Amino acid sequence: MTDRKRPLRSAQWFGSADKNGFMYRSWMKNQGIPDHEFQGKPIIGICNTWSELTPCNAHFRKLAEHVKKGVLEAGGYPVEFPVFSNGESNLRPTAMFTRNLASMDVEEAIRGNPMDAVVLLVGCDKTTPALLMGAASCDLPTIVVTGGPMLNGKHQGKDIGSGTVVWQLSEQVKAGKISMHDFMAAEAGMSRSAGTCNTMGTASTMACMAESLGTSLPHNAAIPAVDSRRYVLAHLSGMRIVDMVDEDLILSKVLTREAFENAIRTNAAIGGSTNAVVHLKAIAGRIGVDLELDDWTRIGRGTPTIVDLQPSGRFLMEEFYYAGGLPAVLRRLGEAERLPHKDALTVNGQTLWENVKDAPLYNDEVIRPLDNPLREDGGICILHGNLAPRGAVLKPSAASPELMKHRGKAVVFDDFDHYKARINDPDLDVDADSILVMRNCGPRGYHGMAEVGNMGLPAKLLEQGVTDMVRISDARMSGTAYGTVVLHVAPEAAAGGPLAAVRDGDWIELDCDAGRLHLDISDAELEVRLAENDPTEKSRRIASDGGYRQLYIEHVLQADEGCDFDFLVGKRGAEVPRHSH
Repeated sequence: MTDRKRPLRSAQWFGSADKNGFMYRSWMKNQGIPDHEFQGKPIIGICNTWSELTPCNAHFRKLAEHVKKGVLEAGGYPVEFPVFSNGESNLRPTAMFTRNLASMDVEEAIRGNPMDAVVLLVGCDKTTPALLMGAASCDLPTIVVTGGPMLNGKHQGKDIGSGTVVWQLSEQVKAGKISMHDFMAAEAGMSRSAGTCNTMGTASTMACMAESLGTSLPHNAAIPAVDSRRYVLAHLSGMRIVDMVDEDLILSKVLTREAFENAIRTNAAIGGSTNAVVHLKAIAGRIGVDLELDDWTRIGRGTPTIVDLQPSGRFLMEEFYYAGGLPAVLRRLGEAERLPHKDALTVNGQTLWENVKDAPLYNDEVIRPLDNPLREDGGICILHGNLAPRGAVLKPSAASPELMKHRGKAVVFDDFDHYKARINDPDLDVDADSILVMRNCGPRGYHGMAEVGNMGLPAKLLEQGVTDMVRISDARMSGTAYGTVVLHVAPEAAAGGPLAAVRDGDWIELDCDAGRLHLDISDAELEVRLAENDPTEKSRRIASDGGYRQLYIEHVLQADEGCDFDFLVGKRGAEVPRHSH
């Protein structure tokens, strides 16, 4: 421990010999806490998203115990507290709907309670951004501990990737290539241990983002959930957070503009999820960093994807960790002078480059050399045009190269229900060159912007051997999904965006190299069509239910702004609220 740079925040609760100090200490002592624990020790909050309804995070009780051991060893006192656990696998309509709610829970729990620093226990997709958003708004010393990915799935003697295999096998069922029995047989083998998806889905992507941002210890992103080294890392993180209090290493010293630029470059190298675009924007907005969609083009484009993981490649997170994990990726980028800011500070007090410059790399197939990439240009493709005035995104590493420049006729679905009712109609006027368009699935239109953008292809085309088509929507897609899918079209149709004007048979042009997404009608015709559309009708109908849904509809920002609530953007700090005694 070093000399402390500022008084303990928790002393405003426990440090006085008056009526208030008496009450705060006395109530805490009913848990059997001895008096000396309140004598100048840093109080470390452990923010836990454990829930049996969030299976990815269901092992977090044990993880928290190892964090506590580290805190105690380093001379702090740990206090664990629960927050809303927005798990992707069970929560309807989508965990994204409650990401901002969870962030509010985290923010107010941190600000209103006696803690000097916080350890964030994160895992399933939205828990990572939600907890970082809430913590960023408070700006205390903060460290991230991820729950880790599941072991490789197994089916018919082969490795299968969680999430990804669902999309693959369901398409094969519709194409008549496998039976329903074969499909269901994969269910038990897909998720065979604690942890998050074992593909480079959104959970693993956001774990990599947390590590590349500098908010976690090295190797946090990839250690499997059931590997004993996961618990060692939790213990070491508990030790480290106590020193961070002494050093006054608050979150804003780590979450700098430079850190976000490192994360964007990293996302390209790992073939990360498109959801990272929305989440990084939201986190940046909370800490006060101006991050824009075009930064993904400026920083990420031209970066090769060197991690050969599903859904873009072949392997899974176990192999990624055994090959060297994220430190090995960052080392490869840095040695090729492709890591934008080597001197960015991380939570262990060292720079990002100091952490990774000697990182071992064990497998050139899983983590490829830059001159033998999985994809020459894996940076998220940002698209603009009259169909997406404020932008849209596409993940090149998961797309078909021959479709990255494509012109086709639109087949339009007014919402997800319309898509489900229409997609397998034998009389649907669609061929392999068509472009599937789905609207009213953005933040307002399908409250929460569900992961439905990777629309399954028409059964009659799957039977013909078609495996990919251009798909466009204002929705998101799971990081475990794949295909030539244009997502996050902004503004969304329910907010008056041009998707609302597209009609069956319209020609649409996609050109990823040029960053262009164009609806081939005149500006005058587009204006006339949009004037005929009332984007507020559906929003009013949803909002009429009241409650959180109404709050969400009235305050959610568009995808290019991170889908945060307008009143949550910005850093409010951790000033202790007035006591009520």
